[in-house]
Amino acid sequence: MSEKKKYEFDVLILGGGPAGLAAAIYAARGAAKTAVVDISMFGGQPSNYLELENYPGFSHIGGYELMEKFEEHADMFNISKFPMQEIQKIELLGQNKYVETLDSIFSAKVIILAMGAQAKKLGIKGELEFAGRGVSYCAVCDGAFYRDKTVAVVGGGNAAVEEGIYLTKFAKKVYIVHRRDTLRADKIIQERAFKNEKIEFVFDSVPVEIQGADSVQSFMIKNVKTDEIKKLTVDGVFPYIGFAPNVGLVQGQLKQDSGGFIVTDEKMQTSVLGVYAVGDIRTTPLRQVITAASDGAVAGCFASKYLEELQSEQLPIQVS
Repeated sequence: MSEKKKYEFDVLILGGGPAGLAAAIYAARGAAKTAVVDISMFGGQPSNYLELENYPGFSHIGGYELMEKFEEHADMFNISKFPMQEIQKIELLGQNKYVETLDSIFSAKVIILAMGAQAKKLGIKGELEFAGRGVSYCAVCDGAFYRDKTVAVVGGGNAAVEEGIYLTKFAKKVYIVHRRDTLRADKIIQERAFKNEKIEFVFDSVPVEIQGADSVQSFMIKNVKTDEIKKLTVDGVFPYIGFAPNVGLVQGQLKQDSGGFIVTDEKMQTSVLGVYAVGDIRTTPLRQVITAASDGAVAGCFASKYLEELQSEQLPIQVS
């Protein structure tokens, strides 16, 4: 077996979404030798969004297009990029931090965690069995497969309702199943959905089971007020019930909240000195592209200041 390649950087950023790329821009502008490592191509979750209309400066812009602009901006600062890396180990404790991939070992004085979050699973029978055969977590990716078919979306937030609206471009009918009697989505998004004749809301209901043969054929749901079980005849199910942070490789190394999200201060500093967390992976009241980019800017800026303090041996106080 060949020896792994070794790289040394001032700042190593794990994740190439809006938070990670913004952090890279700000760290590199602070004269830090900066690299970004990602398990996939750069762009993160927004690359799968058909359109964004809440990012300042763009009344409408495709998610992939916006993230291309982020990456092009980062490329102006000679940032080292390592996409499609299979990360095996992350060591955060100690003054030098280490990340080991299938073929490389990275060391850095500062690590910025920007690995984001992944869609939560429903945890019901049939979900895993029909993944890719009627169960999907990305309407933009798979919506075209449901032309003239019937699908169900689970959730009541912005993502669920927006993706439900998007699916009406293809599906003949879209059920939006929500456990409460009111939606959590922004009012402007709710209004669009209520006006869409292809959408039918099923309130006060939770998923029970996904059924089918070779692919999804029906979706069993239960009314939380009456306990009545109802069968929806559908060809696809799209869960949008929130996200869980991608913290598997750093679990137990730093402070996390009850949901597993990483706790930071206002500078994005975690409980481990020299480790910052940004975007959807951290505890935050709002998970949007703009707040992820803001987190990255803060972390990149204060990572640079931390490096300056290291050089002058004036270490900041450990975060509790």
